[in-house]
Amino acid sequence: MINTNSTIEELNALNKNTLMEQLGIEYLEVNEGFVYARMPVNEKTKQPMGILHGGSSLALAETLGSLGSAFIVDLDKNDVRGSHMSANHVRAAMSGWVYAKAVIIHRGRNTHVWNIDIFDEDQQLVSTCRLTNFIIAREGKK
Repeated sequence: MINTNSTIEELNALNKNTLMEQLGIEYLEVNEGFVYARMPVNEKTKQPMGILHGGSSLALAETLGSLGSAFIVDLDKNDVRGSHMSANHVRAAMSGWVYAKAVIIHRGRNTHVWNIDIFDEDQQLVSTCRLTNFIIAREGKK
């Protein structure tokens, strides 16, 4: 279960046998309202032209925002579901790692909005993303 006592090792272990493991996403820091992670730019995350695939960036961004919401709600009573994602890809990444910083910008009772910026190893912006999550009360658990 994800909660504020979860260690980075425990959170990374949750990625076993998931898309996050396939993409090589690794959480580096998780705090209330903030998630920091990295993802390799390699044959699993690139598109045929040899640059980071925009879908890989979106998967990274949604992963961070979703984990961030899961980290701050009571998952025994609520589910977190992505509602809307948008992105602007501003620079190509061709090798190494990209690093993503997710910051909550709206923490409502039923919705969370996250801003996720993805940078290359030179701290140059690669993509900037916005994610809206629904926070849904589980039936009978209100």
